[in-house]
Formats: sequence, C-alpha cells, structure tokens
Amino acid sequence: MSQPAPRLIDRHVRALRVSTELSAYSIEKIVTPLQVIAVLNRERISFVLVGAYAVGGWTRKPRATEDVDLVVAERQIKKATRALLAEFPQLEARDEEVVVRLQDRASGEVLIDLIKPRSIYRAIFKHTEPISQGGQEYRIPSLEMTLATKFAAMVSPNRPDDAKHQDATDFIRMVKENPDIDLDTLTSLGELVYGGGGAGACEMVRQVRAGEKLIL
Repeated sequence: MSQPAPRLIDRHVRALRVSTELSAYSIEKIVTPLQVIAVLNRERISFVLVGAYAVGGWTRKPRATEDVDLVVAERQIKKATRALLAEFPQLEARDEEVVVRLQDRASGEVLIDLIKPRSIYRAIFKHTEPISQGGQEYRIPSLEMTLATKFAAMVSPNRPDDAKHQDATDFIRMVKENPDIDLDTLTSLGELVYGGGGAGACEMVRQVRAGEKLIL
C-alpha cells in the first residue's frame, strides 16, 4: 500500500486534533484516540481507527464525539480489551455481539468501542490509509471504505433515524470534498453490504453530485 500524499495526511492529522479538542470540551474524563492508539501499538494489536475521529479528514468537517471507535482483528479483541482496561482502570467492559464497549464505571458512559470485524468490516484491513501523528502510527479506512460503511449504516434496518441522518451528512460531505472516488472499488465494497449494494452506493454518489436529495 502506497503512502498517501502529504496534503491528505495533513487533513487527517488536523481533523483528529480538532475532533479531540472539541470532544474534550464536552467529556469530563475523556480518553483520547491517541491514548488508545498508543496502548494498542505498544501491545502490537492490529486495528483501524473508525468513527467520527477517522471521518473528519474525509469530510473536512471534524466534530466532537463521545467515544473512540476502532475495528480490531478478531483474534486480538480479548488482548486489546485486557490492555485497555489495565491502562484505564476507571473503565469496565461489556462484551456484545458485534462490539466490546468499554464504559466508565461511575457514569456508565461508553468511551471506547472495540468493533469486531463482521459484515463489511471484514474487508476493512485491506482498504486503509496509514497516518503518523503524535509519534504514533495508525490506519484509517480508505475513502471508498468509509463511504461503504456509511452506506451500510444508512440502509441498516436496525439503525436509529437520527444516526442515519448523521451518516448521510458525512456521506454527502465526503462526496463533495473528494472528487476522485474510485467507483469500481466502491461497487465491490457495496456488494458486501447486500447483493446489489454496489450499485446502490454508486447511485447515492451520483445523486449527491447531481444535487439530488438522498432518500433514507
């Protein structure tokens, strides 16, 4: 995998910094993404940073978030959980079907989500961009992978409507800010969401470019 252009790296570095600063205003006992990344790197755990902390560079609109979201290699979920609980003893783990949630013992607020590589996330480790920041190396999903995960969230029957509208906002901004989307790659990733999903994802890109309204 080739190294992304310096300008692209700068976009993501700035977005992570801004998102972290914004989040710190609203979260009393914040666990920052770079703190989490440092632990996982030290333990040699394979992961990809996702969620709001990862999408801001693609949208050019970094925003605050309550938790750090990461997809972790299936075989290392337990190891990652142990390492993070040891580093942040104020947290406790709640193991769910598709995610391990690390929440503050006192408030119950979820501060870290360790996402299991299920569904479309099975392909995420093959579609990443490497970033270097604060002395740490980490990966975020590629543009097409990020679009595909947002598409998957928008069409999910189990996702709340308010969350779907945030996903749509991210999707629209990514399309507008990144004219060089590889539609062939997006098509193949969309097919992992459902049969015909590749065409559906590309149709949404076309609608955004044409100034049409996305129907969720």
